[in-house]
Amino acid sequence: MSSKFEIQALPLAGAYRLSRQPVADNRGLFERLYCADELQALIGRPLAQINRSLSTRAGTLRGMHFQYQPRAEVKLVSCLRGAIFDVIVDIRAGSPTYLQWHGEILSEQNHACMLVPQGFAHGFQTLVDDAETLYFVDEFFDPQHYAGLNPLDPALAIDWPLPVSEMSERDRTYPLLPDFQAVCL
Repeated sequence: MSSKFEIQALPLAGAYRLSRQPVADNRGLFERLYCADELQALIGRPLAQINRSLSTRAGTLRGMHFQYQPRAEVKLVSCLRGAIFDVIVDIRAGSPTYLQWHGEILSEQNHACMLVPQGFAHGFQTLVDDAETLYFVDEFFDPQHYAGLNPLDPALAIDWPLPVSEMSERDRTYPLLPDFQAVCL
């Protein structure tokens, strides 16, 4: 029994949408969440951590987080239960898509995941109650190299699909773009 990934390049260079290909029978289904043989070329390094989050209320907003060099990370994000609107922002100075965002719906029904490359901020909004996400990450968490963008920054203009029901104080107080640009360029 084999489960492969369908890989689609996204409009922001280096980012991909991966669709898992579950195999179903009368018992239920089987699907591969990660395969080094198939994904190592996209990720580039072995995985360092696997993280899980559970957001209990629809409209919960998490992000826009990233780690900067020398601890920049690649993430492979999946939604195992419920549905999320997953968003990336290109924060690579000099990139032709610098500060542009892209969003994808990831859900337990569509079996999709997003590959978030180094140099991107990442966040998501839950579309239903009790949304559960799983992150495969190629770098260890390092609070000294951890930062974020304000997900409600009008200059980013991310079109979140729902009113925000929950958001951490840390995410709410991340700098707006003029301050971010001054600090991170």
